[in-house]
Amino acid sequence: MIAVNKFVEEVEKLCKTKNIEYIDAVVLWCEKNNLEVETAAYWIRKDPTMKAKIQAEAENLNVLKRGARLPF
Repeated sequence: MIAVNKFVEEVEKLCKTKNIEYIDAVVLWCEKNNLEVETAAYWIRKDPTMKAKIQAEAENLNVLKRGARLPF
């Protein structure tokens, strides 16, 4: 099983190397590693920085209402 830190590091790397958003990087990472997005969601909840970045991105894309919170 991959550690949360390794997952976050790999998603950050995908964002930088492919110049994509965090949400897209998470989905791409899951596809490459044959994992469900729900597994990534669990790891995102464990890392407050990644969670905040994805929340801000979702608000900017109008996927999440401003001020709304992602689940714990």
